[in-house]
Amino acid sequence: MIASIGFQLGVLQIIKNSDWSGGPGGLTNIAPLIPTTGPAAIWNYVAIVAIAALASILVVRWLVSGDYGRAITAMRDDEEAFRGLGHDAMRLKLVLFAVGSGLAGLAGGLYGHYFLFVTPEQFEILYSAAMLTMVVVGGIRTVWGPALGALLLQFMPQAINFLKLPSSVAGPLQGIIFTSLVLVFLFMRPHGLLGRAPSANKIVQEDDSGEARAS
Repeated sequence: MIASIGFQLGVLQIIKNSDWSGGPGGLTNIAPLIPTTGPAAIWNYVAIVAIAALASILVVRWLVSGDYGRAITAMRDDEEAFRGLGHDAMRLKLVLFAVGSGLAGLAGGLYGHYFLFVTPEQFEILYSAAMLTMVVVGGIRTVWGPALGALLLQFMPQAINFLKLPSSVAGPLQGIIFTSLVLVFLFMRPHGLLGRAPSANKIVQEDDSGEARAS
């Protein structure tokens, strides 16, 4: 995750200083996905986004189920043992990173064709923190948890807007709330809203005297 954040910051600097990306001003005059305008076009776009979101969730659910999902779990729990069985952990990581990046690219494309412009400021570290918050709040190691977290946290900025705070205050306040939620859930409910708390399994061991004890 730290490497991904560093990569993000580096790419943002390249985009801000490149002509092909529009520089700090970003890209404008992006063609709309739906050429028509009005309420009907908005609802058609909502339907397209909903279908894309549902398809993405189903792809992730299919990916983590079966043998491939068990391989992912094994690598997550004990990477050294996973490698000891002859599996290529780096290749699996690259596949997962590619799939996640592809889904993020799909979301970014839909975003750009809706607002018709994109700027580097729309993809700063604050939004990465927001996405991390969505995952932690909804439930780590779950398929539907991040989707629930995304829905809940999308309503939060709208609630902040009702306070009618200046943008210089509303932006940092949103970042503080997101990071605070991450800390609260990590300590109070690390499995998130939809995740299951790990069961307290007892492991029977023997001490030096040969007497069995449970830990």
